[in-house]
Amino acid sequence: MYSDRFYLTPQEILEKDFKIDARGYRPQEVDKFLDMVIRDYTEYSNVIRKLEKDLKDLTDDNIKLKQEIRRLQDVAASGSDAPSRSASNVDLLKRISQLEKVVYGNNE
Repeated sequence: MYSDRFYLTPQEILEKDFKIDARGYRPQEVDKFLDMVIRDYTEYSNVIRKLEKDLKDLTDDNIKLKQEIRRLQDVAASGSDAPSRSASNVDLLKRISQLEKVVYGNNE
């Protein structure tokens, strides 16, 4: 993914041979090569910063999603109590109705 943005591989840096001029290496060739190395290291640094930011963003998202899961699990757990409570309410209403019939008679 990021490999198309880099000019050199570590092997290419290792194997680079500069042509020797009468006074030593050609300064223009060395400068050109070092410019490529500098661009690569700058790009590596940018990629690392971006990946670190992405990692932080994804970690934050993961924390938020875990909190949402816990909240939904709590809601689901409390929601499972509701049917038993409503069933209890229905039972209570039936009992009250039966007691009213006994107390007030079957006139209703």
